[in-house]
Amino acid sequence: MGGLVVNGSPPEVFATLPATLHEATTPVVLLDRQRVKVNAERMLEHARRHGVALRPHMKTLKSIEVARLALDARHGGIAVSTLNEAAYFARHGLQDIQLAVCQAPAALPRIAEVGSHCANLSFFIDSVEMAEAVTGFTQATGAQLNVWIEIDSGGRRTGVEPDDPCLLPMAAALGPLVRLCGVATHAGQSYANQSALAIADIAETERAAVVHAAQRLRAGGFSVAGVSAGSTPGVVHSRSAAGLTEWRPGVYLAGDLFQVAVGSLRVEDIAVSVLATVISHQRARGEMIIDAGALALSLDRSTQGLGADDAGYGLVTDLLGRASYGHLRVDAVYQEHGKLREVSAAVFAALPVGSRVRIIPNHGCMTAAMYNHYLVTEGGEEIVACWSRTNGWS
Repeated sequence: MGGLVVNGSPPEVFATLPATLHEATTPVVLLDRQRVKVNAERMLEHARRHGVALRPHMKTLKSIEVARLALDARHGGIAVSTLNEAAYFARHGLQDIQLAVCQAPAALPRIAEVGSHCANLSFFIDSVEMAEAVTGFTQATGAQLNVWIEIDSGGRRTGVEPDDPCLLPMAAALGPLVRLCGVATHAGQSYANQSALAIADIAETERAAVVHAAQRLRAGGFSVAGVSAGSTPGVVHSRSAAGLTEWRPGVYLAGDLFQVAVGSLRVEDIAVSVLATVISHQRARGEMIIDAGALALSLDRSTQGLGADDAGYGLVTDLLGRASYGHLRVDAVYQEHGKLREVSAAVFAALPVGSRVRIIPNHGCMTAAMYNHYLVTEGGEEIVACWSRTNGWS
């Protein structure tokens, strides 16, 4: 057993950090530091070429070590999806955190508490009623709050349409202690289209919608400093960032098989995987069982929404991430079991019971969420660090 830890002490689950993938207890999630770094640098350069700042969304990897690799020096901000994430990153010293989800009035005390440790904690609203609630809270407490008005650019989840009559009244309902940071949107429908052309069209619809909303607010006399948009597919395939101030993609840092399917990155760019152990051979059925099931890989098969799905619950590779066993995938999952079907005699021979494999996830966000730390590699079988991540909501 090894003891090397790059970022502080190993978590309580380790007496000492395992030195190699052969020594780690499975299932466990792995992160390739070099791939994360390359993915981060590629996206930063892409944003620079388009003249916008990059606000990396940390909802996938939820790790301060990853955030430090991903930060745009021109901006310094991140996006998160929960108050727990906001608190975690604020504790680690980040001072520009966008909580990119609409909030309810009951969350305002916790937002103010977390915001007392962060110079610029902001969050989304999408109604006059919530704007009034925010104003009422600031009047009662004296807290300084920062909000973005969320625009619906076709995702049909939260937000108001750019021409909605309530847009200006919403801004007007914000009192003097509330800072309007700007307008933000997320075209979630980009995840339902496989062709690069279709995604580029959606990205343009997204851009036009949020820019139009900003123009309406400015024409109404409101200051709109920020115009925020983006998802990984939309940003990668975007034709233009005109009128935007920032992009906030997230899963690009980790990658997954869905992002490969829509052309956002390549299989060899995927930085996250799950280390698993072969625990049973069922030769009569041509099946092999691993110790990574639904709780280790998740039940989410995002690629199913694209029509043809040959990714299953993840692709099976060797310990170096190579497709040494052909197109072998996890076809079925149970709570703690994963089933590989149509296993050849050669693969049975190559992977006796006790062998280790790496599973490339279908949806990296859901897979990573099952764990509270990452074992970090750099392309090989050596474990070079253990990185923290946060989980939970409040």
